[in-house]
Amino acid sequence: MRILCTNDDGYLSPGIRVLAEAAHQIGSVDIVAPDREQSASSSALTLHRPLRARKTHDGTTIIDGTPTDCVILAVTELLDTHPDLCVSGVNNGPNMGEDVLYSGTVAAAMEATMVGIPAVAFSYVGREIAELEGWQPIVSSLLRQFLARGIPPHELLNVNLPPLPPGDVRGVRVTNLGRRRYSESITRAPDPSGREYYWIGGGSTMWTGGPDSDFRAIRDGYISVTPLHLDLTSYQRLDEVRGWNLHP
Repeated sequence: MRILCTNDDGYLSPGIRVLAEAAHQIGSVDIVAPDREQSASSSALTLHRPLRARKTHDGTTIIDGTPTDCVILAVTELLDTHPDLCVSGVNNGPNMGEDVLYSGTVAAAMEATMVGIPAVAFSYVGREIAELEGWQPIVSSLLRQFLARGIPPHELLNVNLPPLPPGDVRGVRVTNLGRRRYSESITRAPDPSGREYYWIGGGSTMWTGGPDSDFRAIRDGYISVTPLHLDLTSYQRLDEVRGWNLHP
């Protein structure tokens, strides 16, 4: 079993070490990760400059690009064989609801899925990433169970870990994506020269969703596992839109 580990927090993030240690319990591990923070990069590709790769003393490969770049280079250029599994994370912060559309962590798993590699994205909902210590056995156990059951082609699993000590987790729930809305998330201010700038980020988050949603599972102290697929087609609307009789 050969496992590719990547993330969007950069190769120095404690989260990727936790993930790699968990994966080492299952098979051999290759870490290919960005050289710096790449949060909210989604599926961005680096097209307008060359990419460079280098290795650290412990064998980690560092890419000066996005999480998607990391997976593409790992699979097509850097590894001598295809990985059997790609794991991304453990992200510092949640990836629930619409956040999966922005997340570099989830995007890396999606890229692996697109080239036929089963993939899992892990995120820790707490803000203190040091609290992840001790989660390795649970992450490893989840990976073993996913592999035993099989991850269907063209799908991936999005896992969110609650901000609790591992021993306090109440169990695992299979969930759907909730909905979230940010408020006051844009800062508007003058720079030192008096020119106005805008900074996206921060603010408060409001979550909505039914009892099976991801944020409710986390709120109740459970691990959330959400199956995601790459086909965004709204199949229930196809016949309705066909009935519009659109024409040029």
